[in-house]
Amino acid sequence: MSPKYQNLMNKSVESVPEYVPGKSTAQVAAEYGLNPKKIIKLNSNENPLGPSKKVQKAIRKSAAAASLYPIADASNLRYSLSNYTGFPKENIMAAGPGMDSIIDGMNKIFVAPGDEVVIPVPTFTYYGISAAGMGGVPVNVMREADYSVSVAKIKEAVTDKTKIIYVCTPNNPTGNVITEAEVRELAQLNCILFLDEAYVEFSDAESLMKLVREYDNIVIGRTFSKAFGLAGMRIGYVIAPEWIVQKLLSVIPPFSVSTLSEAAAVAALSDKKHLEKSIELAKEGRQFLMEKISAQTPYKAYPSNGNFMIVDVSPKTSKEAVDFLLKNEIIVRSCDSFEGIGKSTVRITIGTQKMNKRVVEVLKKFK
Repeated sequence: MSPKYQNLMNKSVESVPEYVPGKSTAQVAAEYGLNPKKIIKLNSNENPLGPSKKVQKAIRKSAAAASLYPIADASNLRYSLSNYTGFPKENIMAAGPGMDSIIDGMNKIFVAPGDEVVIPVPTFTYYGISAAGMGGVPVNVMREADYSVSVAKIKEAVTDKTKIIYVCTPNNPTGNVITEAEVRELAQLNCILFLDEAYVEFSDAESLMKLVREYDNIVIGRTFSKAFGLAGMRIGYVIAPEWIVQKLLSVIPPFSVSTLSEAAAVAALSDKKHLEKSIELAKEGRQFLMEKISAQTPYKAYPSNGNFMIVDVSPKTSKEAVDFLLKNEIIVRSCDSFEGIGKSTVRITIGTQKMNKRVVEVLKKFK
């Protein structure tokens, strides 16, 4: 950076860490000299089935309109989401790129320099990165040994500067959920409670979106990147009290959901068979991996409600595990960038049965 202009930088962003994404297939192929067609990518919690045929058809059909601006507030998608969730469109707002823009919008509305956001960790790192970019102060609260949320610790961390509590449920990367009773207790605090349900379709526990009807400070974040197989289209949405939806519409840039993305999302919502197949694949696959890794390797697999699971590879390190798997053409995610999880944990996305069997075969050789 040019020293001449460095003094112009907003001071609040100087110490903001860069988000660490999972490596792409192309990156891994180039780095390890592998054939990209043989690589199994299980590091970003993507849907191994991809988008449905209805989605692909909708994208092709909408391509001719790419020269025109999309609908500013993605109203067609909001109507479809109303049918999917049972909430009126006034309680729904969709935006791109993905859940990240929703998190940015929440922090724009509520977080001023010096304000705090409370985050039970380990969890999705972007909550703190986004808040810090607004001049906010992330206050990380350690989860319990089993990675469950400690309501008592969160309540102790909340101060008169706290504006938002961010809870991912099912949690990324650990896969566990917060209970309705715990949410009701946290909702009594004088701040906004943001529940990130990006993986809720895969969960054995119910969505907590019904609580939006009871509390004016609960916001549910959702995405099309996981169960619907649209990670590349970058679409997120919220179910929230109307007053928060109105403010989000005012702070998130208009036209943030592209024409093709909106068409894809509407089509995805209409294809229930593909959604059900994706959910079934994830649930069967995580049960398979849980049983096989626990029985056939020396490593500990944790139960999950997402389309992924974490595995403790102690006494080996996560770097050693990731490197070994990469050399065997499998990409998994090291959890080193997640605060509070240590240096011996990897996260594995649930793949197809063939992919999952390959993961077990390679892990058995990792000693």
